[in-house]
Amino acid sequence: MGALKKLLSLVGIVIVMLVATSFIIPKDYVVERSITIDAQPDDVYPFLVDLKAWQKWGVWFKRDPQMVLSYSGPDRAIGMRSEWISDKEGSGEMEITELVHNKRVVYKLYFPELEMGSTGSVVIKALDDGTQVTWRDEGIVDNNPINRYFVLFIDGLIGPDFELGLENLKTLVENQG
Repeated sequence: MGALKKLLSLVGIVIVMLVATSFIIPKDYVVERSITIDAQPDDVYPFLVDLKAWQKWGVWFKRDPQMVLSYSGPDRAIGMRSEWISDKEGSGEMEITELVHNKRVVYKLYFPELEMGSTGSVVIKALDDGTQVTWRDEGIVDNNPINRYFVLFIDGLIGPDFELGLENLKTLVENQG
């Protein structure tokens, strides 16, 4: 019986330490990836400003062909929204909040199941040898210890999807026309 009490005390101490330590972990996160595409900004921008076109290059859509998608608001403009429901990839909402023609698309993401949101952007920069596309997502988590630990792993979870999505975008843009 004494060993069980010691074990339970040890487990309790570990849990308290994990919770206390979580408050040291930053609440904010940034995930960012870039790629150079052999094309002009005006060849890239249409695939970014039209949320319907994201299906052609976004990895999440390819992973779940059964994903239910809906769109609302003005096409290719501030206020355009997409919503998706997916058993495999989760459900979410995305809305364009800022546009600079051939330079930047800014959007808000919200995942109702996680009660978590973020701000994303795709920035387009003309280079001598093509166009640099930088995809960035940033957000702040609440004080839930699990969410705070999630921040430590978010780059490793989302970053590879950004890389693959950008590779898909590069292939799509470079092979059009």
